[in-house]
Order: sequence, then C-alpha cells, then structure tokens
Amino acid sequence: MNQLDALKRYTTVVADTGDFLQLEQFQPRDATTNPSLILKSVQKPEYAHLLADTVARFRDRPLDEIVDRLLVRFGCEILARVPGRVSTEVDARLSFDSAATVARAERLIELYQAAGVDTSRVLIKIAATWEGIQAAEQLEQRGIHCNLTLLFSFAQAVACGQARVQLISPFVGRIYDWYKKQAGASWDEAAMSGANDPGVQSVRQIYQFYKRFGIATEVMGASFRNIGQIQALAGCDLLTISPDLLGALSASEAPLARALDPEAAAALQLPFVQYDEPAFRLALNEDAMATEKLAEGIRAFCADALKL
Repeated sequence: MNQLDALKRYTTVVADTGDFLQLEQFQPRDATTNPSLILKSVQKPEYAHLLADTVARFRDRPLDEIVDRLLVRFGCEILARVPGRVSTEVDARLSFDSAATVARAERLIELYQAAGVDTSRVLIKIAATWEGIQAAEQLEQRGIHCNLTLLFSFAQAVACGQARVQLISPFVGRIYDWYKKQAGASWDEAAMSGANDPGVQSVRQIYQFYKRFGIATEVMGASFRNIGQIQALAGCDLLTISPDLLGALSASEAPLARALDPEAAAALQLPFVQYDEPAFRLALNEDAMATEKLAEGIRAFCADALKL
C-alpha cells in the first residue's frame, strides 16, 4: 500500500488545486481552490478557453461578477470529477466587511444553483478575520456551509468553533515558513521536522481542543511544504494537498502510522477557552506570526483576484 492509500484510511484526502484534469489520478474526495490556484490554471493552454469563454459571455457584467462566474465554472468542473465537495473563495477584499461577505457568498451559491449543482457540495471559503467569522456564522445559520481559510492561530480556530462553521483550514506550511525565516541561520531543519514542526504543532493543538470539547467543526490541514508535515498529521479530519505532494505520497510505500486520534484527544485534560471580539483581537495581536501571515495572505489573494 502506498502512503496516499494509507493516509486515506485515517483522513479525508482533498486536492488543493484548480487543475481539475489531474484529479482522477489521485481520487480525492474533495477539492479546494483559491484565486492563486485559479490564476495558475488559466495560464495553462488547456484551461485558457474557460477564461476566454466566461469573459466573452459576460463581458457586459462588472468585473467582480465575471471573476465569481469563473470561480464557479472551475468549481463545477471539479465537482464533475470528485464525489464530495469543492471550496470556492469569496473575494479577499471583503475580508473586513461581514455584510459584503455574506452577500458575495450568497451570489456564489446562486451561481452554483443556476448551474444545477447541489449546493450541499459547496463550501464558501472566507478569510478567518473577526468579520469573516461573523459572516460565516450567519451563512451557516442560513444553510450555507463555510471553509474558514488563512487560519494561523489558535484564537482564530476557537472563534470559528464558537461560530459553528463547517470547516477550518489551518495553514501548516505558511506557519512553518514564518518560524524558519525568523530563525534564520539557526534553523535546524531536522530538529524542527515532523511532530516538532511549528505548523504541525498548531494543527495538533486545534484538533485536540476540538475533539476534547466536542466541537463539530472539521479541521483540514492545508498549505504543506513537504510530505513529513502530512505524515505528522495523519488522522486529521481532512488534509488538502497539492498534486505534487499527492504524487510524492503515492510514490512512497514506507509505513504510515496514525498521528492524530480523536479518542486520545478527547481524553486530554485541556483548559476551555472562548473569545468575544475584544479578546479575539487581543489574542491575534499577541501572535505576531498569525497577524503577519493573515495580512500577507489577504494581500496576496487580493492581488491574484485582480489578475484574473
């Protein structure tokens, strides 16, 4: 059994790509997209026609609507190739506007409905700002399920659990990147790998807290830099993995043990934590890594959305 098949025994495997032609090779259950992944895909010849066709059909519409229609077009193509769900992202420029985020999410759902999609198979991706989390709470109450992305801190995860969002995506690789950059020449790659990786530790803390206190929000580790990070999180609810790393896992037949277990986590003695808005903002402010990476991620997704 290769490591990808072994991982699927413990964890729902999700493909992190807009390149939907690659999906059949790895047979993930779900897939996630973001503006950066869609931008990368439409620059390839085999996908350029999707952009050209969408622009031609809706050239008289506002640019933000054309982008949403392109995202949904890719989402529909993905849903034709996976049995589960696709995540489609709200414009990151709305990350600090709850009302506008709700409105945009509802439009995305309406576009999926117009395409004949069962919208229970769609997760709306929203940046895990305070405003984004409040928007997601409203959407969940209306039956629109959400994937809270750009999540780097325990405080963000706790607030998402309080809001009863469907799923969160803690960014393992970007957390790792920040700590590695901060350490500079003193970084010891071997010592900081596997279970000692700061991104892995962040997801483990969230997973254990959720399971200990019966929080139903799904944890989906994201943004991986190497298969060691994935191996160290085997057993997480879901992991969204790039095609390159899916290929590396499928090429390895080394043993893969379960690293996260819900029953073990439920037995832990952990303090219960919750946040109102002031406490959330203070906790996020006190976490320099999360503050910097959240702002950086929003800027990057905004820039890529404008390039589409």
